[in-house]
Amino acid sequence: MATMTSGFSSMYSSDFARPDWLTAEHETGTTICAIEFDGGVVIGADSRTTTGAYIANRVTDKLTKVTDYIYCCRSGSAADTQAIADIVNYHLNFYKMEHGEEPLVKMAGHVFKDMCYNYRDSLTAGILVAGWDKREGGQVYNIPLGGMITRSPFSIGGSGSTYLYGYVDSNYRPNMSKEECLKFIANAVSLAINRDGSSGGIVRLATITKDGVERFTLTGDQIPKFYEDS
Repeated sequence: MATMTSGFSSMYSSDFARPDWLTAEHETGTTICAIEFDGGVVIGADSRTTTGAYIANRVTDKLTKVTDYIYCCRSGSAADTQAIADIVNYHLNFYKMEHGEEPLVKMAGHVFKDMCYNYRDSLTAGILVAGWDKREGGQVYNIPLGGMITRSPFSIGGSGSTYLYGYVDSNYRPNMSKEECLKFIANAVSLAINRDGSSGGIVRLATITKDGVERFTLTGDQIPKFYEDS
């Protein structure tokens, strides 16, 4: 009996019996979106953080403040993206203290790009940088895995974005109002939540203009529904 018990214990203490989520990295397998409008930007994201097949956090805030007028939307490894955002926040706060003015959105985008590119072999980070500055108004910069940077009038990212290309291509229009952009982003994130297993939870939205940041949260019945049966 002693031998059987010993074998039983060793089997269940081995990696064979250990769930993958015990050792898997925390990931914001996610849906992030951002769009420019006349006077600012709208950003949005879901709130699910996964560890392997396990949902580690249902209400993660993936809209991260970088300065008073610049935010980033995070996808990839939660630890990597949080660390990058903290480092960029430090650099931009130092710039503000040294020069006495708010940093430009483009500057923030390039600091993120440099971090993601220089450490591309050890980081898993897809970032959308969005904000407002007095020089160019509302801007959205996309920094995918590997550290490239592009500016676009709207951008989507994360695992849920693969389900959204048809929606955004058919519904995006130049010069949409702030309210239209909020609806556009809310619908995009909601569609991804319905389709993508790594996206879920609630919908977080924010607008960034010269007047600052205004945040919104859609929960329960507030999240748009589309195809679901009654």
